[in-house]
Amino acid sequence: MAFPSAIFIFVTLISLPTSLFAIADDEKLSAYQALQQYDFPVGILPTGMIGYDLNRETGEFSAYLSGTCNFDIDSYELSYKSTIQGVISPGRIRNLKGVSVKVLFFWVNIIEVIHDGDEMKFSVGLASASFPVDNFYESPQCGCGFDCNHLDALVSSS
Repeated sequence: MAFPSAIFIFVTLISLPTSLFAIADDEKLSAYQALQQYDFPVGILPTGMIGYDLNRETGEFSAYLSGTCNFDIDSYELSYKSTIQGVISPGRIRNLKGVSVKVLFFWVNIIEVIHDGDEMKFSVGLASASFPVDNFYESPQCGCGFDCNHLDALVSSS
């Protein structure tokens, strides 16, 4: 009688949704590795991501920082909330919440990011800007962006 119960267990296992196995795989990946699986460079997220939740069936995600994160890159001032949310698919993040950029004197939300060939396109609704993808191979750091050596030198000289 052990044979029918073995068949039942086998049938049960093969009928489990594949998303359960994908969730188990996600636990092994960092937020940056998961991002790369969707064809995005790690540099669209700052260093210090402490976790994420991802529904592989719908693409809905939440990514977490330990607090808010602000930094300057070139002439742009960026702000990340402690929770970033959106819907991700290969090469596209839409319905993005929690990331904003200062344009002139106003903060505007970045609502979509598209990776198209050698470019990254960031949309704030009616306007968008494109940048070379190689600008995003390294993650910026909260507080100092990519100019952290300058900040380290100031701290060391104190």
